Amino acid sequence: MCGEVFYQNPLPAAAALVLDDDRRVLLVKRGIVPNKGMWCLPIGFAEMGETIAEAALRELHEEAGVVGRVSRLIDADSWESEYYGDLLVVTFEVQKISGNEKAGDDAEDVGYFALDRLPPLAFPSNEKAIRLCADLHEDDWAIHDSFHTLEDGTGSGMLSDTLVGFVGEHAPFVARMWLADVRSSHTTTRYMTLDPEALLAECTTGLQLLGRWLEGESTEDEIKSFYKDIGLQRRSQGVEPFEMLSALLLLKKHVWTYARSWGVWERPVDAYRMMELQSRFAVYFDKAAYHLVRGSLEEES
Repeated sequence: MCGEVFYQNPLPAAAALVLDDDRRVLLVKRGIVPNKGMWCLPIGFAEMGETIAEAALRELHEEAGVVGRVSRLIDADSWESEYYGDLLVVTFEVQKISGNEKAGDDAEDVGYFALDRLPPLAFPSNEKAIRLCADLHEDDWAIHDSFHTLEDGTGSGMLSDTLVGFVGEHAPFVARMWLADVRSSHTTTRYMTLDPEALLAECTTGLQLLGRWLEGESTEDEIKSFYKDIGLQRRSQGVEPFEMLSALLLLKKHVWTYARSWGVWERPVDAYRMMELQSRFAVYFDKAAYHLVRGSLEEES
């Protein structure tokens, strides 16, 4: 009839992107044309009476034997297929709830693949969605890996490694801030009588030792020897242990304050980087405090 509008719309397709605990993506090997024999995400056309998210979950179960729950929308991509015409491919990240991975429906095989070792994929929309998903997880994975490195005590490959260089490079500046504080605080009155140049040199050396320890270049024996010697010396100068600890805490405060001035707080990963660095400072200064007091007491024995 004249005046009626006939709409030609793209076909809606839904894809499910499942990652396992090893950050591998679940793919199925296509058993039908187009691109038979190639790998892709579990994918298919939405049917009448179901939402696009329900379509993704259905295809996941039919093609890969997995029951899942939608976590989030990853991508909605327009793509022109020579076989199907215009498509609207909507990809969801899906969390596996149950089921055993097995090929079914239109799939010949099923398997998990590392994100950096994917086979050639049947559909460009799948490649785009997997890349976007990896980008969305980048910060979370970086925090996870860095946290476990911190827990293991290996001391390398942590997010806060990008911030540790300032400690050694700016040790003289931080030492001067500490010196002004330690010579005016009511908790370290004995330090007012000590040679300021000697205090400055010792503090700078201690900060450089901290920097090397953060970078994995100094040993526990170096920390022990340095702070035990400082403890012995302070005791001979009439400094009480509580004043030594107070001076050490003042140094920790200035190091952390200066470190925060270097931090960027735009993303959660940036906040984690700073908290991780603070944890590493705490470990170092706990060691320093222990050996400092041990050194101050050895002279009495």
